[in-house]
Amino acid sequence: MATTKTTTKAPKAPETTEIVEESALNELFLDELKDIYWAEKHLVKALPKMAKAATSDELLSAIETHITETENQITRLEDAFASIDEKAVAVKCEAMAGLLKEGDEIISETEKGTLTRDAGIISAAQKIEHYEIASYGTLRTLALTLGYNKAAELLEATLKEEKNCDGLLTQIAEGGINETAKSEKE
Repeated sequence: MATTKTTTKAPKAPETTEIVEESALNELFLDELKDIYWAEKHLVKALPKMAKAATSDELLSAIETHITETENQITRLEDAFASIDEKAVAVKCEAMAGLLKEGDEIISETEKGTLTRDAGIISAAQKIEHYEIASYGTLRTLALTLGYNKAAELLEATLKEEKNCDGLLTQIAEGGINETAKSEKE
C-alpha cells in the first residue's frame, strides 16, 4: 500500500491585487491595522504617566525606552498603510482603552514610591505587551497571506520589539521588584 506524503506550503501571494482588495480577509486586516494604530497612538500618550509613577530607575528606563520604540512603531504602522496604498486611519481600540484604564486604576490604587506600585505598573504593561504581541503576530500572518510582504516585514519588526519589551519587564519584576514589594505593608 502506497503512502501519500502531504506537504504544507507557505501562503501564496494572490494573483491580482483586485482580488485581495475585495476580500473579507483584506477588510479584517485593514480593521485590525486601524485598531492597533489607535492603540499605539494612545499608548504613547499613556506611557509618560506610567514612567512618572514608577519608583525604580530600571523600570523608569524601560518605559522611557518603550516610549521611543512606540513612536517608531507608529511611524512603522503608517509605512505599512502606505505600502498597501491605504491612508493611515485610527479606529478606537476597545481592548487598549480598557488596558490603559486598568493601568490608571493600578497607579491610583497603589501607594506612591512603593515597589508594589512598580509591580502593578509591570503587570499593566505586560498585559498591554501581550495584547500587542497577539495583534502584531496576527497582522503579520494576515499580511503574508494577502501578499503584503512589505507590511509583513514592518509588522514583524514591531512584533520583535514587543516581545523584547515583555521579556525585559519580566526580568525587572523578577530581578527584585516583586521580592521587595512582598514585604511592603498596606
